[in-house]
Formats: sequence, structure tokens, C-alpha cells
Amino acid sequence: MEKKKSPFTLHNKSTQCQARRGEVATKHGVFQTPVFMPVGTQGTVKAVTPENLKDLGAQIILGNTYHLFIRPGHKLIEKFGGLHKFMNWDGSILTDSGGFQIFSLKELTKITEEGAAFRSHIDGAKLFLSPEGAIDVQQSLGSDIMMALDTCIPYPSTREETIKSTNLTTRWAKRCREAHTKRDQHLFGIVQGGMHYDLRAEHAASLIDIGFDGYAIGGLSVGEDNQVMYDTTEATIPHLPEDYARYLMGVGTPEDLIEGVWVVLIV
Repeated sequence: MEKKKSPFTLHNKSTQCQARRGEVATKHGVFQTPVFMPVGTQGTVKAVTPENLKDLGAQIILGNTYHLFIRPGHKLIEKFGGLHKFMNWDGSILTDSGGFQIFSLKELTKITEEGAAFRSHIDGAKLFLSPEGAIDVQQSLGSDIMMALDTCIPYPSTREETIKSTNLTTRWAKRCREAHTKRDQHLFGIVQGGMHYDLRAEHAASLIDIGFDGYAIGGLSVGEDNQVMYDTTEATIPHLPEDYARYLMGVGTPEDLIEGVWVVLIV
């Protein structure tokens, strides 16, 4: 597919490590990187008001597609004018695709080529989320950065299991890219491949060929120890384009933030 213009501008890069400084332009302004995203799972960061977030220096927050899809529902939020108005936040918002929640609720989920069939953790209602559906939900929410729907597997997993899951993620990524119609919302692809460095390299190349606005490193914090996570992250970085934003998913401890900036730009 056609290469997409990057919303990321690189300003500086360390000569001693992989740390970078830059900025990402969105429809709600520009945020500086590296950046930490407070998690607003259901449209609110717990115990913190939007004013508090601004005072704390937050530039972008994260919303959870799975939880907002279930409650209160993306169509209701769309009627409010989108997630920004719903939660009274005028900064940037990134929404995940729901892939990690599908993984974490695997006892309630069945994954097929078409998507993920699962039961609501609230009332047990049968639900289905396809790659196209994940994009539809996020476009209704109106987030500045959307994530492609991916499949996530636990650690450890066999190489065969990892290949199967990663290939499915690639096919889903293509479908997400084709379903992406609101161009003022950026769409990031998610690099999988388990802890196999060669599979990570191959998958990064596949996603770059599809063409996204940025690239995330997914499939971490799934049971591996910290050093394995750091090593896998470091091994993935050389295969990501220098002129695009990078998002290290699923980490957030103070130590992880330092290590993450050392080897990868967090968004």
C-alpha cells in the first residue's frame, strides 16, 4: 500500500543510546515525545480530573476500546460529539484496539479469521469485534490515534504458535488499514512476533509495507521477566522506520519508562 506521511517530527537523537526527542502532530495539537500516557480506561483517569491532568503536564491520554465498546457504547459517545467532549479533554487521545483485553479475557474469547467472539465481563452478553469493527468503534470515539486490532499470545509460546498468531495479526492489520476512512485520525500498526527476534523483524517489515502513521511494539508484559522485555524491545527497534513515532505498549512502571526511553521512544 501507499506509504503514509508521518505525523512525527524527529528533533534530536542521543549519540549514546536509542533515546529520541520529537513531536507528534494530531488534530488536537502537538505533543512532545517521549511521553507517558495516563490511562483513562472508560473515558476517565481514575481519581483525577481533566484539570488535574493538565496541571500535571499530561499531553495525551489513553482510552480503552474494549471497555468503551461495552459501556457506555461507542455510538452513545459519538452522539456526545466524541470522546474528547464526553470526558471534557481537549488534548490528544490514543485508543487501543481491544487486542490485549481479548488476550487477558481469553477464557471468554474465541478468535477466528474473522475476528474475536467474546462475552462481556459485565453481563455475559455475546459480542464480536472484527478488525473493521475495531476501526469503526475508534472512528466513532474520534480519538487522535487509533490502534489496529492485533492478536496477543502469552509467554512462553511455541514458535509455531507465535507464527500463526503473528500472521493473523498481519492479515487483520491489512483489513484495519482498508477500513480506515477518517484520515484526521492516525492509525498505528502493532509489531508482534513474541520473543523471537527474527519474527519481530519480519512482522515489522510486513507492517511497514502495509503503511501506517506510526508503529507500536506489542506483545510485551505477557508473562516474561523485565530483562526479556527490554531485550526484545531493543531487538525490534532497528526494524522500525526512523521517521515515524514508536509506541511501547503495556509498560508503565518508573523503571520501565527509563529503560523504554533508553531503547525506544514511547509514542
